[in-house]
Amino acid sequence: MRVLVVDDSERVRKALASGLRAQGLAVELARDGAEALGLIDSLPVDVVVLDLMMPVMDGTQLLGVLKRRPVKPRILVLSARDQVSDRVDALNLGADDYLVKPFAFDEVLARIRALARRRADAASPVLQHGSLQVDTAARLARVDEAVLPLTPKEYALLELLLRRRGHVLSRPLIFENLYESDSSASDTVIEVLLSTLRAKLARAGLPDLIETRRGVGYVVA
Repeated sequence: MRVLVVDDSERVRKALASGLRAQGLAVELARDGAEALGLIDSLPVDVVVLDLMMPVMDGTQLLGVLKRRPVKPRILVLSARDQVSDRVDALNLGADDYLVKPFAFDEVLARIRALARRRADAASPVLQHGSLQVDTAARLARVDEAVLPLTPKEYALLELLLRRRGHVLSRPLIFENLYESDSSASDTVIEVLLSTLRAKLARAGLPDLIETRRGVGYVVA
């Protein structure tokens, strides 16, 4: 999942980025609406965490631009404006959720995950494939009720493959979905991630869940 944090406060951007990346999410940062719009146009963004009061292009203006688009990311407004009218205006402009500053990180994270599930149009928070169950609400994977000890990135890779089941995903595409655009890593890190995930799946009795299509990519059939 890729989250775009849009806030003119460097402290807020850094705090949210640190916490979200620790949860295995890819995080992009923007200082205003104009910078955010450029990132939305060039990257697959799932959820935008949006401040309202910013220079150049504020959050309300960005909402107005995105509202006219047929496809847009889910938007969580995170603002110091605490009046009911502020919330109503933002929601009417297309925001999906609204949280007032100061905020608790755990609540921001929970709301981001809820919005991401809505964006994926999941009828159920549980992805099932044989004996494998992935609970996207709790971010837990189980095989025959035994929890798989996955790192945040391993979990994110497994969820991505299950959500795109039957579709072959290339290494660059997986990297684009799991890592930030300015990451110093290369997409070869996906090979390492696949190796550790496959090893844990094999120990749980699912050695052949992820198929390699040579020269193309990877798929859960």
